[in-house]
Amino acid sequence: MIHQFIKGTTETTLVLLHGTGGTEQDLIPLARELSTEVNILTLRGDVLENGMSRFFRRHAEGVLDLEDLKKQTERFLAFLDEAAAKYGVARDKMIPLGYSNGANLIGSVLYRDNAFKASLLFHPMVPDRSLTLPDLTGATVFISAGERDPICPKQETEELTSTLREAGADVELFYHGGGHELRMEEVEAARAWVVPLID
Repeated sequence: MIHQFIKGTTETTLVLLHGTGGTEQDLIPLARELSTEVNILTLRGDVLENGMSRFFRRHAEGVLDLEDLKKQTERFLAFLDEAAAKYGVARDKMIPLGYSNGANLIGSVLYRDNAFKASLLFHPMVPDRSLTLPDLTGATVFISAGERDPICPKQETEELTSTLREAGADVELFYHGGGHELRMEEVEAARAWVVPLID
């Protein structure tokens, strides 16, 4: 997978997954707002939709290609194992951070495997309603969303939060008053949430 690794001074690595049409550079400033010291492993989606980079295919706005999502989820997890070995970082100290399409890929992992101790999902959707979630006891998740997000409506956010909590995850949910855009207040909330988790 196309990626960039930036060495930090902590054992924790933030794994960054951009939204549709983004690049591996997009979320680095956000990550540095959260911590100036963590390692950063930032990825670029290599599934193209009208020239825009994504991490998995979709059939239409809000209609995910579940077969491709499963394949790309497995590929993402395999990549993280390879990257941990290549860059000498701890796999169990990776904290994924995703926005929109990237957040949905992280959500797909959580719906299949208790693979992360902590995850940050900015404006995610429910990844796959056909799945029975694993036991997520011990996993902690930060979710942020917009009260008036036309892409990820509030009921979608509430459903995702409920399913993760029912599976045993500790979920912190934050709303801002806008739509699908990232706002500083959610970044500040994410910082307060993640700083105690950084080793």
